[in-house]
Amino acid sequence: MTFFNQEEQLEKLGNGILEATWAEFPTLARNQIALTWIVYDPPVLVNTGGALTPDAFWNHPVRGFTYRGLERIYPASVVKLFYLVAVQEWLEKGMVQTSSELERAMRDMIVESSNDATSLIVDILTGTTSGPELPPGPFETWKQQRHIVNRYYQSLGWPEMESINVCQKTWCDGPYGRERAFYGQLLENRNMLTTNATARLLHSIVGGVAVSSVRSQAMMSILKRSLKADELPQDVEEDQITGFLGAGLPQTAQIWSKAGWTSQVRHDAAYIEIPNLRPYLVVVFTEGKTHAKNRNLLPFVSQRIAEAVASLN
Repeated sequence: MTFFNQEEQLEKLGNGILEATWAEFPTLARNQIALTWIVYDPPVLVNTGGALTPDAFWNHPVRGFTYRGLERIYPASVVKLFYLVAVQEWLEKGMVQTSSELERAMRDMIVESSNDATSLIVDILTGTTSGPELPPGPFETWKQQRHIVNRYYQSLGWPEMESINVCQKTWCDGPYGRERAFYGQLLENRNMLTTNATARLLHSIVGGVAVSSVRSQAMMSILKRSLKADELPQDVEEDQITGFLGAGLPQTAQIWSKAGWTSQVRHDAAYIEIPNLRPYLVVVFTEGKTHAKNRNLLPFVSQRIAEAVASLN
């Protein structure tokens, strides 16, 4: 069960993109990539400034393609997209109050992919803090509080959210103290996402129905990225275009995205508009040490998808 219709044309194109990718990168195993791709056919009802009601938006059919879209994969910093929507929900409901520090952290979590900013956001969302290990009773309470974001996503009633886990901070060196204990002995409580769940969340933001139309637009402004070389961060390690989906696009394109990478994974989730083509959304997760370092893999996939979208016209 997906929020998009799967049909023959995109199935053929999607499989062709994957075959071309495996031919170009022969060490990429079939189970080291997952992909969800949504095409917005006319009349386009996304990025309209929140002109639609949620009912009208969700009842409007879209078509897409998915490969291993239900596989649970460690998401790295793509999870920050889920914390962004959650904090907007908390603000909308008055569960937390805005402040200059919260606004700064929200922006830096997405734009710079700051783990320190994300740590503050998770503390604010859950009412917990990191620190030394806790006695069993207080630790149980702490763990329950840390699962509040999971409970929020399950409350939406979207089948895609049933298998995800979004309760952990993101780290530079890794968790210590109560955070390490919370991960579990074998890291079994790590964050886990699917490309379908990520695509649905991004689809709701682009559609203007994530939390509210005003808050969706605010999130879109944070997710917007420049493709101009002179506007990219000087530190290529923190650049979410080079080596990601944006690098495979023409300079005339517009992109709203959130990337994630570690020594083991390289992911990106993006909504893309290219002049005279149908807008589209794509989420690609790749795994494996070799591919995590590869700055050509995601741009290659992105370029093939852009060509496929051009062939739909």
